[in-house]
Amino acid sequence: MAKETEIKLRVSRTTLAALREHPLLKARSENGWQRHELFNQYYDTAARDLARARVALRLRRDGGQYIQTLKSRGQSVAGLSERNEWDWYLEQPVLDPARLDDQCWPAELAGLDKQSLQPIFTTDFVREKADLVWQRDGQRVAVEAALDLGTVVAGAREEEICELELELREGEPAALLELALALAVDLPLMPSDISKAERGYRLFDPASYALALPAPTPDAQTPLDTAFAALAWHLLGASQRLAEQYRFSGHWKLLEQWLAQLIDLRALLGSLGQAAPRTSSSGLRGALDALIEDWRPPLQAGQDDEAARQAAPARFAAELARTRWGLLSLEASRWLLARDWTARRTPTGQRQGAAPLGRWLARLLADEARELPLARYRQQPEDLAEQLPRLERMLVWLRLARGVLEMPEPDRLYGELVKLGELAARPLDDALRERRAAQAQTVATLKPWKALLK
Repeated sequence: MAKETEIKLRVSRTTLAALREHPLLKARSENGWQRHELFNQYYDTAARDLARARVALRLRRDGGQYIQTLKSRGQSVAGLSERNEWDWYLEQPVLDPARLDDQCWPAELAGLDKQSLQPIFTTDFVREKADLVWQRDGQRVAVEAALDLGTVVAGAREEEICELELELREGEPAALLELALALAVDLPLMPSDISKAERGYRLFDPASYALALPAPTPDAQTPLDTAFAALAWHLLGASQRLAEQYRFSGHWKLLEQWLAQLIDLRALLGSLGQAAPRTSSSGLRGALDALIEDWRPPLQAGQDDEAARQAAPARFAAELARTRWGLLSLEASRWLLARDWTARRTPTGQRQGAAPLGRWLARLLADEARELPLARYRQQPEDLAEQLPRLERMLVWLRLARGVLEMPEPDRLYGELVKLGELAARPLDDALRERRAAQAQTVATLKPWKALLK
């Protein structure tokens, strides 16, 4: 078994050609680009038992070699993936189920009849790969760069493969992100942890595609630093999967959810106080602010305007043709991997970062609630929009970690604050003014809100 650590970056054909000639890749390449034609047949049962077990089984033809491979989903955060991989070299292009023994086969599939495995889809592509080598902090880094161009085919459906894969062979995972970031300065790169196998399953049965990532479940004793990192990785990874799926399907709800992940990530960054000095996250916050500022108005317009919805896919395609989204995604990944928010903290910041989440969060919510004078907004609902950042900071923690709180009815508090936040974000008219005032009154009378203010 080998462990595969890689970054997958979706690109255009123009970008793929530019990568082939990029001076950074040329300077680090040992032997230049080597071309391979790869033909891949993926197997599963008719009920897709392997997909549910989060494994992928393929038979590849690479020149005169036949390679049977089993891959586990492993860990994947924001485009940086770690997967377990088993390879077997075969004499004939025929799947050999006997190789799938207890060393690699998931326990949940122990009762599966392996003779029921059948072809599901293919991924055939030309791969140009180069071995890159350089020194990082005095240590050798070796990376295989692969430019893949081809097609995923499932029955009558097909989708283009056009991507850059960077696979770590030696060195630290941070080196992959640093290399990808250096390339993303010049070229539009879209981080995506959706594998070729996942694309095949998505084509085979679009309704079966599992988009959501499981959310972390920190407990009350989890240190703030640990909880923040897990939640931020989750939001970033979810935003990348939503961007990929919206690019594929154009469904409006996915675009709304994409923006919601970015708003949550921005709110999370802004909630940490001295645990994350503002200087450590200023670049990341600025990039998020710019993206949110550009995308919030057209999404608000699209709630009531079908023309705005119809225009959104072209607008999003234009976004992906810029370098902004790739740079933000990769820089956020690098920042989280390096735990940059912990650098140069004051002793107070260090104590906050080590504080148990339950205690820290109760204090944060209480402080935010005291700075949200609901009595004023019952009288002056037109001013509620100024509190949107505060509401978003409260909401992201209540959405992802309210289970750690010892307070009455946290679910009710979250639900009513969601309504208040939605009203605060909408353009004001007479009807909305009344609804804002009424919702501010509703929140003010909640038991959990009163408990926060004690």
